[in-house]
Amino acid sequence: MLRALRNIRSLVRAGRVMARHDALFELELAKENLPAAALALRPFAKIRFPWERRVAAEGDMAERLSAALSELGPSYIKLGQFLATRPDMIGPELAGDLGLLRDQLPPFDQAKAEAIIEEQLGAPVSDLFETFSAPVAAASIAQVHKAEVRDAEGNTREFAVKVLRPDVEARFRRDLDAFFWVAEKLERFFPETRRLRPVAGVQTLATSVELEMDLRLEASAMSEMAENTKDDPGFRVPEVDWNRTARQVMTLEWIGAVPASDREALIDAGHDMKALGNRVIQNFLLHATRDGFFHADMHQGNLFVADDGTLIPVDFGIMGRLDERSRRFLAEILYGFVKRDYRRVAEVHFEAGYVPEHKDVATFAQALRSIGEPIFGKDAQDVSMGKLLAQLFLVTEQFDMAMRPELLLLQKTMVVVEGVARFYDPEHNIWEASEPILADWMMRKLGPEARLQDAAEGAMALGRRLGDLPDLLDRAERAIDQATDPEGIRLHPESLTAIREAENKGGRMGRAALWVGALSLFGLLLTQIF
Repeated sequence: MLRALRNIRSLVRAGRVMARHDALFELELAKENLPAAALALRPFAKIRFPWERRVAAEGDMAERLSAALSELGPSYIKLGQFLATRPDMIGPELAGDLGLLRDQLPPFDQAKAEAIIEEQLGAPVSDLFETFSAPVAAASIAQVHKAEVRDAEGNTREFAVKVLRPDVEARFRRDLDAFFWVAEKLERFFPETRRLRPVAGVQTLATSVELEMDLRLEASAMSEMAENTKDDPGFRVPEVDWNRTARQVMTLEWIGAVPASDREALIDAGHDMKALGNRVIQNFLLHATRDGFFHADMHQGNLFVADDGTLIPVDFGIMGRLDERSRRFLAEILYGFVKRDYRRVAEVHFEAGYVPEHKDVATFAQALRSIGEPIFGKDAQDVSMGKLLAQLFLVTEQFDMAMRPELLLLQKTMVVVEGVARFYDPEHNIWEASEPILADWMMRKLGPEARLQDAAEGAMALGRRLGDLPDLLDRAERAIDQATDPEGIRLHPESLTAIREAENKGGRMGRAALWVGALSLFGLLLTQIF
């Protein structure tokens, strides 16, 4: 009861703030599932009480939402960014507005930042850094300071020091509990919302925030991506100073390159804007399909461009992961749309288990065609792969397709990187930029060499399993031979004879399996050659 009262109070406050900014909106699910009486109360939320602060509700919906969420604090900013990935819940237009939100808040006190650093790193700031600036950037989770470090040889290097906001963890815990409470009530009282998995959605948000609260994990993500991309031309990850990194503090090299948000400066520096647009898209798809690990917040504010055109991302707090199976299905789905092979795209959904088996493949392919065909023949700037995926998720209700959080995060990131690419090149063609990456991945993972490798690995694995059978039977024989029943009577000798016969048979089976595997592999090789 206390939890309910506490969360209702928190949500009423949030509703009042949204109303004062004229930023209230209707969820798509609310239009169909909530009682009309609940929606009828919406106009009364806009009434301003005398003691409430007056705000100027100006600008479009995105600007009003940004102002309201900023006033509500870090948790609501993250919620807004998360809802941008759920057009199935809030509608594609509002999802697009929320996708424009930037995570910016006023900085907190310099003295508090220095106290956190000293407590976390166990030394005075003056001992850790030669110089330490006032905040140069501030977001909902942390703020960044510029610092200098002098090495043993007397050389000075510039670093960025990221410091977690004080008390941010307690505030997130309180607000996330309210989000969970709402999601639980939706699933309990409105069965139609269960397909959208609101509780699982809030859990995804909570997990993401939990990872962002430990800056060592962000540093680890940077290290992992640096290792994955060390040989990739045109992409580089900043270096982490692990000696000056802890749970609430992270130190990394200062990036003095041109901010990716400064288009005029990039043009003045002589950068090929079309090539930059292609590089953003291709690197993102390469990381998602090849590595299954991608930067999930790659907007202009988190990117820099070096003199040679190399992209340098920062802020690795939100990362996306896809397992091998999801990567394969993602690449096949996107490549199928590129080739307009809707039947294959439909089959991939069924193979992945995204759509229940009792649904009809041909009918689902027809629905996919209704999504794909309208985009072909349009101008490049009117075609969006991210919006196509969003539309795909919107038509899944009639096919009982459950939402996949990892794919929603990928779709949201794709919308963001498309926006960056078009910021550089307004006529950027997402499909032309994507096709080489997707085609290469398909060849490497689904081509003749990949099938040969899979067959070889499968044959060897089978051989090893069956080859181990005699040893397993021998150990079983010894265990059984040593076992006695409660009366101390050993197993009958005929049982042991049967086990030994099985052992001999198992050895022959293992050797036969190796020959069968080798012959199968040889036959497959001949098939691929001729």
